[in-house]
Amino acid sequence: MKFTALQDIGLLVGRLFAGGMMLTHGIPKISRFFAEGPVKFADPFGLGPEISLGMAVFAEVICAILVMLGFKTKLATIPLMITMLVAAFYAHWDDPFGDKELSLLYFAIYLVLFVTEGGKISLDRIESK
Repeated sequence: MKFTALQDIGLLVGRLFAGGMMLTHGIPKISRFFAEGPVKFADPFGLGPEISLGMAVFAEVICAILVMLGFKTKLATIPLMITMLVAAFYAHWDDPFGDKELSLLYFAIYLVLFVTEGGKISLDRIESK
C-alpha cells in the first residue's frame, strides 16, 4: 500500500501506542510464572494455565515489541488479535460491555495494522528493499 508521509507517521504513532500500551498488560504477567503455587490463568483452549499464560505473554510482550518496531507487523498482530478476542469473549464473557471494550478496541487497532502493515516508517519496509 502506498501512503502519504502523514499517514505513515500515523501508522508509526498507532504502532507505538498500541504496542507500548499492550506491554503494560504483558510485562506484569511474566511475574506470574515465578509466583509460589500453581499458575492461575484462564485456559480457553484446554492446554493448561501455564501454556495459556505463556501464549498471552508471547503475544502481549514479544508481539507487542515487534509491532512497535514494525517488524513482521502483519504476522505479529495475529497472536495479539487472538489474545484480545479471548480476553473479550472468554475472560470477560460474563462482565459488562465496559470490561470488554478495551480488548475490542485493541483488537480493532491490531486488525487495522494487520491490513495496512507497518507503513513506510517500519523495519518491514527496510527489510523489503
